[in-house]
Amino acid sequence: MQKLNEILQTIDGYLGGGSWFVFLLLGVGLFFTLYLNFPQIRFFKHALRIVRGKYDKAEDVGDTSHFQALTTALSGTVGTGNIGGVALAISLGGPAALFWMLVTAFLGMTTKFVEVTLSHKYREKAEDGTIAGGPMYYMKNKLNAKWLAAIFAVATVLSSFGTGNMPQINNIAGSMFATFGIDQMITGGVLGVLLFFVIVGGIKRIAAVTEKLVPTMAVIYFIGAFAVIFYNLENILPSLAAVIGDVFSGSAAAGGFLGGSFSYAFNRGVNRGLFSNEAGQGSAPIAHAAAKAHEPVSEGMVAILEPFIDTIVICTITGLTLLASGVWSEKHQTEFEFAEIQVLEQVYDENKPEDKAALADHLLDRGSVPVFSGELTVDNGVIADGHTILHKRSVAEGIKVSKDGTPFTGSLKVTDGSIEDTAVTLTGRSLVHSAELTTIAFKKGFLGDFGQYIVSIGLLLFAFSTAISWSYYGDRAMTFLAGSKSVVYYRLVYVGAFFFASFADTAIIWTMANIAIVLMTVPNLVGIFLLRKDMKDTLDKYWVDFKREWGNGDQDK
Repeated sequence: MQKLNEILQTIDGYLGGGSWFVFLLLGVGLFFTLYLNFPQIRFFKHALRIVRGKYDKAEDVGDTSHFQALTTALSGTVGTGNIGGVALAISLGGPAALFWMLVTAFLGMTTKFVEVTLSHKYREKAEDGTIAGGPMYYMKNKLNAKWLAAIFAVATVLSSFGTGNMPQINNIAGSMFATFGIDQMITGGVLGVLLFFVIVGGIKRIAAVTEKLVPTMAVIYFIGAFAVIFYNLENILPSLAAVIGDVFSGSAAAGGFLGGSFSYAFNRGVNRGLFSNEAGQGSAPIAHAAAKAHEPVSEGMVAILEPFIDTIVICTITGLTLLASGVWSEKHQTEFEFAEIQVLEQVYDENKPEDKAALADHLLDRGSVPVFSGELTVDNGVIADGHTILHKRSVAEGIKVSKDGTPFTGSLKVTDGSIEDTAVTLTGRSLVHSAELTTIAFKKGFLGDFGQYIVSIGLLLFAFSTAISWSYYGDRAMTFLAGSKSVVYYRLVYVGAFFFASFADTAIIWTMANIAIVLMTVPNLVGIFLLRKDMKDTLDKYWVDFKREWGNGDQDK
């Protein structure tokens, strides 16, 4: 598994981890923001009126209402990215990573407006009578690029597993085990059955479920988050100062956090921002294409609200919870993941400035320290002195090795810093990230230990709803590629993978998700850029028709 993760990380380094992807994502969002004169600001109020149904018509064609399309798309984006993704970004890049998540969301509001408008404009009716839409349809029907549409559709199917399926249940199962002691396989099995019964009903059942889940899960999560924020109110201003002040300088070392560079914060913040709100990925347009609307632009405006709610509101609240509580830079007792362990050749003291600087450079790819290959001697669960062990980018402390529940005595083979014998269990104190870190943060408020249950319940609802929505995205992609009859086979595989991922290695799943995002996003960004003139003409026509029908009173231009 370690070797597989290393291969996947190498691929991700050239794709999602490469600076070209970050600049492509932000560049397209910035271009359309300027080209369309900041639609995310000008049309925000108008979008709220549309989602309330003010301009609906009885003859509008579609399978869902504006609100149902919004909640379905939101349920696809509000998931582990909001709970675990923010924690991962901050643990890697420091507080400044949150700033870049917000920048990505602001520009993403425009990107999502464009991709949803174009996808809704060129949607079709499938052979089973349901609405089929998404970027693959504008690629086929307007760009006449069936090959590009096929690439996007295949990437959507892959991404439905790498984004909406596997990371979601993995985080749910991990959280339920940590909080309630429920075995991961039991969680995966029970939720897998529930998932099947929801998705077999198609978009109408999915929309009916998500329109109730999204508001409920938001209220529950906000209660827990604000209980921490108000409890640590004196830390809010320093936290905000760190988010802004560290943007260009990088974050200094704090506690167990060895430091973050500008490039790391920028890259991880943008990457996690995309994972959170999916603007530019082309997923939400598939849900919005099913909405009842006579004007594609109106549905595009509804989509403006998604990155705002998902990232600017929910991720900011999560970020402030992590920073104000201080848990992001503290070491916590945890079970180590082998994919994130690195054994170094010698001992480093993080209390010595020169050693801390060497370790920081090593982790930030500005230098390197020798890693160990050989045999680690373990006596009654304690590793012999002579090596520093890094876990989750921090110096691990108090390490205990066990096997089958008892202290281990013997030797562990290490190759290039990686422990080969994964039959043993290592526990100790280190930095943590993802949902585990957010769970710890929620204990640092007025609710005390009860706060962890808020995260578990919130994560369960967030992530499960994400898996539901992404099954529909993959469903529509399979319909495009192989017709409606292929959907039943896709759903069976989807549910099977959902169960398997409940007990698989989380580091590998996150890496797989990063790769799948890029494979889906690039064709979509290229496609909407090629249709920039079409988008502008469609928007101009919308306002002409709107003025003729509704007058100037409600025109937010």
